Amino acid sequence: MNAGTEKWWIGVLAIVIAVVGGFSVHFMSNSNSAPASEPSTATTTTTKTTTAAPQPEAPATPAVAAAPPITSDYQSARYDPIHFKPAIDQATDADCLKCHQEVLDTNTRDTSPAGLKKVSTLAWYQTLDTYAGEQMTFHQRHLTAPFIKKVANMSCTTCHQGNNPRDEVSNTAADSPTNITMRKMVDPNTCLMCHGQFPYQNMGLPGPWHESGVGFQNNCLLCHAAIRTNRHKVNFLNAAGIEQEGVANSDSCYGCHGGRAWYRTSFPYPRHAWAGAGATVPDWAKDRPTESDLRFLIEGSKP
Repeated sequence: MNAGTEKWWIGVLAIVIAVVGGFSVHFMSNSNSAPASEPSTATTTTTKTTTAAPQPEAPATPAVAAAPPITSDYQSARYDPIHFKPAIDQATDADCLKCHQEVLDTNTRDTSPAGLKKVSTLAWYQTLDTYAGEQMTFHQRHLTAPFIKKVANMSCTTCHQGNNPRDEVSNTAADSPTNITMRKMVDPNTCLMCHGQFPYQNMGLPGPWHESGVGFQNNCLLCHAAIRTNRHKVNFLNAAGIEQEGVANSDSCYGCHGGRAWYRTSFPYPRHAWAGAGATVPDWAKDRPTESDLRFLIEGSKP
């Protein structure tokens, strides 16, 4: 009797615990999930921000113009056809200065590394009577100086005929150029045309022009009004300007014929025929050409 009664109360107790536990779980589930009709404070705040009062659209970012495509890098540009024959023969100064403008924009130093100011000294080229103005860089003197504009029509390709980055020495490969002057950007023979010694021996003069010129009234045209009169007819010189300057000042002639000598030799100028020259050719001129280089001929320079 007692054992059966004890088991009955155990069963009732288990049922009560199960019912109470079920109600507890149901209540907690309802309290954690708020009904749609009664949103919680946090949910209400979020809803007002996102739906009740939508934010204005941000202004569109202005489109940035796309940079022009890079057509070539430095290494590719070194092998551009303009640096080689035949394209370089048709290259203009504008074509060259697209990449090399710094040769004209760069100026001489105001003060030398030793502290000497250029305003208080003269460069060697400033000692010539034909030079006027302040010191200028090498390329400025050859392309933009007032005097060079009077007597010459110099261009970049007058001196620069391209450069092969792979080779600066002739015959190092089967396909390498054969006319390369070793390790030079310019053929020195081009420089020699205007920077050679005065060949007074060929003219039968007793000494250099600065010594013997006084005996000829310092006038080159005293003789050359009738001798070697077919001269300066090349595309990088202004023949009429040279003749005009030579009449006014013989230093204009001497400047390119010994006055600005960089070399110990003189350039073997072609011996162009002239009226009254005769058939006799002196020994020193027997091997001279009778025409200028093709690329310097005025007719040959036309495309």
